[in-house]
This record gives sequence, C-alpha cells and structure tokens, in this order.
Amino acid sequence: MVMVNLPTPVRYSALMHDRLSWAQAALSRVLRPLVRLALAMGLKYRDLDNLLRNLLVEEAGRAWLARGVARPNVSQLSVSTGINRKEVTLRLRALEEPLPRTEWSAAAKTFTLWLQMAARNPVRQRLSNIPGAKEPTFETVARQASRGDVHHRAVLDELVRLGMVKEAGDHVELTSEAFVPAQDLHAMLAFLGDNTRDHLQAAVTNILGGQPPMLERAVFVGGMSEEDCARIELLARQRWDALHRELFEQMTAALDAATVPGTRRIRVGIYAYHEDETETGGQAQPQTPDEKG
Repeated sequence: MVMVNLPTPVRYSALMHDRLSWAQAALSRVLRPLVRLALAMGLKYRDLDNLLRNLLVEEAGRAWLARGVARPNVSQLSVSTGINRKEVTLRLRALEEPLPRTEWSAAAKTFTLWLQMAARNPVRQRLSNIPGAKEPTFETVARQASRGDVHHRAVLDELVRLGMVKEAGDHVELTSEAFVPAQDLHAMLAFLGDNTRDHLQAAVTNILGGQPPMLERAVFVGGMSEEDCARIELLARQRWDALHRELFEQMTAALDAATVPGTRRIRVGIYAYHEDETETGGQAQPQTPDEKG
C-alpha cells in the first residue's frame, strides 16, 4: 500500500467542506418543521429571508462580543455574515419583539403554583375569590406567584380567557391539568419559540463546547405500532407530572431563599414525538432502542 500525505491546505479544505456539509444537513433537519409551520402561518420566502438576515446580524454581533470586541463595527459584521455593509447598517436598528417572554407570564406562574397546591391537597382545586377570606385565596396565590408585579384580577381574567380556570360564584376552579394555552395562538407560538429555542440552545452549546455539557438527551426507536407509541407517550406524561412538581418546588424555594436576585435563568422540559415513517419518506424497520446523550 502506498501512503500519500496530502498537503496541509488540502486536508484543511476537505475538513472544512465536511464541516459545512454536516452543518447544512443538521440545519435542514432542524428547519424542516419550522418551514412547515411558516407555510401553515402564511409566511413567504421573502419573510424568512428577512428574518434570517436579521438573525445573522444579531448573532454575529454576539459572537464578536464574546471575542472581547465591545462594539463590533459594520465591516466586521458584514464579513461575518456575508451581508453587505449598507444592509447591515439598516438591520442594526432595534426591532420590537411581537411575542411575550413566557418566563415573565404571571398567568403561567400563578397557574403552576395553584396546580402544585392542588396536587398536594385536592381541596385546593377550588379557591375563594373573596378578598380577606381564609387563605389561600386566589388573590394570595396570584400575589405570591407573580411577586406582586401583576394585579390578581388581571391574572384571573387571563386564565379564564385561556379556558384554564372558571369562576363559580365566590370561588374559582381549575379546569385544566397543565398550562397549555391552546385557545391562544399568540401564547402558543410564544411557548413554541421559547421552549424550542432553549432546547436547541442546550444542543448547540454542547456542539460548540466551551463549558460543561448541558442536559440534552433522548431515547428513540423505529418499527413501533401506533398503540405502543401512545402508551409510551402516556408514560412520559405521567412521569413528567411528578418531576414537574419537584422541579417547580426547587425553583420556588431557591427564589425565596435568595437574598440577592441572580442573573441566570433555567428552563427544563420534556418532549415526545411519533409519526408514521412510511408517510415521511422513511421505512419502518424494527430497531433496538437507542439513546442520545
């Protein structure tokens, strides 16, 4: 066998080509469901192109900041993104975020705290809505959850609008087992954006390295029946309910014990997805369960 040592530039070029090819393939998988959502919402190519250009400029700015450049200039951003300097200048203008930040939702915080109370004591499924009544009342729960930032009446109106709570005379009752605002497209898109962003942030952080790995794992298998998939998804939902309560209690205790507000945020989630592989271009074959992570 004749061994040929390729010149360093050739090996480097091949490696870069592989990296770009792998990255494009990964991005294609990630973007496909988002493109499906975009088409369903009526977005066109020009909308996605404009969105991607804005994100490229924003993330390039963050990358330069991470390198110690306090104020990256237009030329640096243009080189990083491949967008011409004139367009970069236009896109540096601040854009208003049309979706709310879900971690700031007083309604979600109140509902979650109330759900925790009801899990420990089913009687708490129903709370008094009379000011000054024996605690806990809805007012005291909302005040504790939102830390007094939002009036309890506004929180209650939002939960009633979302169909998660109903008013019954002098009391209010839970009507949902999870904060899933299915009747509100605006809120659902906000949760999709925040939950999926943080899941991908964890995965991307692990790829790029530079700090201890984030928790980002999954177990997966093909060749299953629809009934088995539904049964396994139900198991995940049931286990999540218990873990959700424990995590919320830990988070609440940490906030209550803090003497000085911290600067970090954390989001812990879970997901399950199943589909017919024969309808999506795959071929169903019995497999051994595998785990990523």
